[in-house]
Amino acid sequence: MTSPLPFSRADAITRDLANPLRAFRERFHLHPGTIYMDGNSLGPLSHDAEEAILAAVQSWKTHGIGGWTEGERPWFWLGEDLGAKQADLVGAHPDEVVVTGSTTVNLHALVSTFYRPEGNRRRILADDQNFPSDLYGLKSQIALRGHDPATDLVIVPSRDGRIVEEDDIIASMSDDIAFAWFSAVNYRSGQLFDIERLTREAHARGILIGFDLAHSAGVVPHRLHDWGVDAATWCTYKYLNGGPGAVGALFVHQRHFGTTPALAGWWGYAKDRQFDMSPDFSAATSAGAWQIGTPSVLGAAALHGSLAITAEAGIDVIRAVSLALTGYLIDLVDARLADLGFSIGTPRDPARRGGHIAIEHPDGARLARALKARGVVPDFRPPTTVRFSPVALYTTYADVWDAIEVLHDLASTGAHLEFENERGVVA
Repeated sequence: MTSPLPFSRADAITRDLANPLRAFRERFHLHPGTIYMDGNSLGPLSHDAEEAILAAVQSWKTHGIGGWTEGERPWFWLGEDLGAKQADLVGAHPDEVVVTGSTTVNLHALVSTFYRPEGNRRRILADDQNFPSDLYGLKSQIALRGHDPATDLVIVPSRDGRIVEEDDIIASMSDDIAFAWFSAVNYRSGQLFDIERLTREAHARGILIGFDLAHSAGVVPHRLHDWGVDAATWCTYKYLNGGPGAVGALFVHQRHFGTTPALAGWWGYAKDRQFDMSPDFSAATSAGAWQIGTPSVLGAAALHGSLAITAEAGIDVIRAVSLALTGYLIDLVDARLADLGFSIGTPRDPARRGGHIAIEHPDGARLARALKARGVVPDFRPPTTVRFSPVALYTTYADVWDAIEVLHDLASTGAHLEFENERGVVA
């Protein structure tokens, strides 16, 4: 256990009263009788985001095509404006972040530019715990260059199927590696990589490096510019609460400004000359150059409201509260569930974990189904992981207590056995 606790619901309520972010919960639409533990997959709708969506619809209604340059939030600069609002969250300069595309599309835009195979240095380095879509993208980028993904995608294995050691990654940074790509937080185990160290070691060996921040943006502070990260991308519908399928974001370090994106499109053109309609591409001198097509105005609208909440709360306070909540969750699992076959698959060191906890059990899929039937919403990731994400902006300590009590009741009584031990269509 990480600390001695009285383990009572009254204690959980006492902790809630001391939570500096407790007032933010009222800003979200949360269903009575439901404990939402899936913010690492999709954040709930906030009142602020709802108002922003309605404002975008009203702007379309009022201005028509004039909305591109008229109104309170002109659409023409949407990607740059929303990118600047996320810069502090990831430790970037405002012009190093733009809202565009989706995580995988942005991965292709970035990797196609910064993966530059030449001679013997032609391989990409990744790890076996990387998000599958990222691996699909990396393999296809290698194939597009006429190389064989089976040999030119170097995969660093996890020693235990959960954690990938930074030492193993660094040991694999050989002189045939042209580019490296990792997830800042492991989507399954919740492990947080030391981005600064990996970037420093990659650059010392002449390797460009990028990161997927899907499970860290909005819950873990970063310093991408100071660390020298070459490129990164993330989604905005998890901890940033931008809504299902919300437009993604990407980061490109300022030292790469002036590089022509390998996947050019008109929305990456220099903004002051975009409508000159020249047949020759002239890239914006910012991360905006990596935009390809016209942005989804309605798909990004919620971010105007949701990002305001995150900025008001402050990323450092969010991180502190998140770590306190996940630490409390780990303590409860140890105290209430260890004797029932449960274990923690997430690093216990706060500096090595993100915003969710991987609770492992052989009946993980069955338990996830049973939890949902009892009003607790986690998610499941094969083979045996139930992910719980107590989010600082809206999850209470009492929520965590109650969710673990439901899980204890299901496992101790065997009530979960009436459910199939298979994942749903959306796990």
